[in-house]
Amino acid sequence: MKFCPQCKADMINALIDGEERLACADVQCGFVHWNNPVPVVAAIVEYGDNIVLAHNVQWPEGIFSVITGFVEQGEDPEEGVLREVQEELGLNGFDPKLVGVYPFPQMNQVIIAYHVRAAGEIKLNHELDATKLVPVDELQGWDFGTGLAVRDFVAARLSDA
Repeated sequence: MKFCPQCKADMINALIDGEERLACADVQCGFVHWNNPVPVVAAIVEYGDNIVLAHNVQWPEGIFSVITGFVEQGEDPEEGVLREVQEELGLNGFDPKLVGVYPFPQMNQVIIAYHVRAAGEIKLNHELDATKLVPVDELQGWDFGTGLAVRDFVAARLSDA
């Protein structure tokens, strides 16, 4: 961001509350770009005896993950996760259960992850080009982002067994 969105003055690096932040050069304006993380929902979608993993058209080949999307203004995260399942997979999601909340600093996001059961026929939207159905007992997490939620989901299922 080069110019202040409030007054159009130059933006500069300034020390604010002990942190370097982008701020308006015009002290009369006082605008600070806080760059707070964005809330994102993630759905670990249980479809029959499987978990649906999807490939986003913008990702490298062979990379699959759970369903994710941004929480919209005024939207409850539970509503948002069900909306994302419907929009991206064409499935009717139900019974969302919070898995956990996870930092994802690489993308400046906070992930709110849910386990969602789903029914219907998978119909991908324009963001996705493939799915992989992974048997629930074969699912494994990974070391960052939504993979941390997958790990917790798997661990909770094992402790319930």
